[in-house]
Amino acid sequence: MFYPAMIYVLAVIGLPFALAVVYAFSDIKVGSVGYHFVGLQNFKSILHSATFLRALYDSFIFTVGSQILVLVGSTLLALALEKKFRGRGLVRFLMLLPWVAPVSIGAIGWKWILDSLYSVINWVLVRVPIFHLDKFNPPQWLGEPALAMASVIVVHTWRLLPFSTVILLAGLSAIPKEIPEAAEIDGAGFWRKMFQINIPMLLPILNVALLFGIVFTFTDMTVVYILTRGGPYDTTQVVPSLAFFTGVLGGDLSEGAAISLFMVPILVIVAYLMLRAANRSEVT
Repeated sequence: MFYPAMIYVLAVIGLPFALAVVYAFSDIKVGSVGYHFVGLQNFKSILHSATFLRALYDSFIFTVGSQILVLVGSTLLALALEKKFRGRGLVRFLMLLPWVAPVSIGAIGWKWILDSLYSVINWVLVRVPIFHLDKFNPPQWLGEPALAMASVIVVHTWRLLPFSTVILLAGLSAIPKEIPEAAEIDGAGFWRKMFQINIPMLLPILNVALLFGIVFTFTDMTVVYILTRGGPYDTTQVVPSLAFFTGVLGGDLSEGAAISLFMVPILVIVAYLMLRAANRSEVT
């Protein structure tokens, strides 16, 4: 018996995935009348491509860098927002705006902030008295490889931080209040409570937040597409954006599908390891 949810999953996820598998083992192009089975030829081709290997490397840098910042930032925010203070509801609402607002609007705003000519950051830097205008060259945030990668990582962190914070806030609210109160009576300070009580008890929730964060980041191309389009010189190109540029804009549907399918085994392995770690932490 088919339920509406099953039909939705099959239509939105199952059918496109099956079509991608068929395309990846064929020679189909945009506008072609038919296609032929070519086996593993597309996969062999992209494995020998320096652009793909660079995109795979950039995807790991993009994912690891942003998730480190997200975990640290969301943990600190969750601990701060758990405490009662005046205006806490307004602060929580404002914190959620980067997540609930359309990502394209936020990314376009960041593109203006990081623009080489109209960057508000550079405007402030050139007016700081410690810099000499005749010697100080404002950084090209989206024009230099290292700065461009750092910029997309920061913008993606800004986008994903509220989601992870909400998950950790839910986990903190589930911790029995008697445990930290008893630790305070025994003389435990803030850092001792955080590293010996809060974080160990939050490990299952942290694993869930990290798993969702890795999946969202490794499969995301919106921030990269809007800010840099993979530049400069493909130094911020990630696997999803490369698949889009190759398959959709480049017209090579078969190779684009093969590139996108490379994400599947990586994400399956990551999900298995993270869920296994979460299960062990719950048992202990």
